[in-house]
Amino acid sequence: MLFDLAFALSTVPKIVGALWTSILVALLSCVGASLLGFSLEIARRSNRVMRYAMRFLIDFIRSTPLLVQLYFFYFVLPSYGIKLPALAIGVIAISIYYSGYLAEVFKAGIDGVKPGQFEAARALGLKRLQTVVLVIAPQMLRNIAAPMGNYFIGIFKSTPYLAAIAVYEAFGAALDISSDTFRYTEPMVVVGAIFLAIALVLAWLVRRLEEHLLLSAKR
Repeated sequence: MLFDLAFALSTVPKIVGALWTSILVALLSCVGASLLGFSLEIARRSNRVMRYAMRFLIDFIRSTPLLVQLYFFYFVLPSYGIKLPALAIGVIAISIYYSGYLAEVFKAGIDGVKPGQFEAARALGLKRLQTVVLVIAPQMLRNIAAPMGNYFIGIFKSTPYLAAIAVYEAFGAALDISSDTFRYTEPMVVVGAIFLAIALVLAWLVRRLEEHLLLSAKR
């Protein structure tokens, strides 16, 4: 079957229309993964018991495939009376999965903050939460902005998994077109090209951010 350029172009509006769902899921998942990952790392530093418990939890999250976690939330939770929209389940699953990776990023960022900063905060009488929010977080974010950006790109590229639970995002729209027309090449090429273009732009922005942070650190 030859590639039909006219048919490929005709699929663009439908796929782009569903792309907004992919972007929404990616944005919400970035926020969720960041908050949960940071919480996991702070909990890991609270005491020895939590350190081992959080280490096990983070390793478990990172070692389990995203699709398995997605299916678990979608098919198993309703058996226990927890019923959520497919879109919400997708955001939750992606957030939890990437929180394990971002927890390690936050760990490296916090470890990169000079110990004197913690001592100075205690000397000023700041509480633990104030120390984390006002002193540690601003310095940590400068160190981890680029790695976090790379994981955010990964989150965006993971949104096609939601097609497995009937979320109508860009890849799901391409699948619908393919199943209706029995032509898979054109829709898959279009959706792949769209994701590639967006990922390249995001990667360029991350590189620019990294360069900017390196320059600001030298000043």
